[in-house]
Amino acid sequence: MKILIAIDGSKAALHAVKYAVKLASQWSSKPHLTLITVHDDTGLKHLSKYAPKGELDDFFREISDRDLKPARALLDKANLGHDMVIKTGHIAEQIIKVGDAGKFDLIVLGAKGRSGFGDLLLGSVAQRVSATSKRPVVLVK
Repeated sequence: MKILIAIDGSKAALHAVKYAVKLASQWSSKPHLTLITVHDDTGLKHLSKYAPKGELDDFFREISDRDLKPARALLDKANLGHDMVIKTGHIAEQIIKVGDAGKFDLIVLGAKGRSGFGDLLLGSVAQRVSATSKRPVVLVK
């Protein structure tokens, strides 16, 4: 079984990782786990022509490493191998795209991430992924 776990550095995302660990412990064979973190770069794209080459990539890599660190620690503690995917762009679209391309059996994500007020205006990432993904999605509180 292949499980894609969306990470944004929130408590809800860590709950999603804990859920995936619990799920994995119930199978006789260990599942293939992949952590994905996506950062919306829409507001920073115009800076790319002014910033030194690779500067924005380094910035997103640092943020991603920080967000992934607690999730990786949980998976390491549970002795579960995993890989990571770091993307930029529209968050829900990227999660769905990676889920489809990797033929994941399940997408797990926190029901409530870091954003708050924006959810009221735009709808949450969790809502968008669960509404538009062709893959099974588990939202964890």
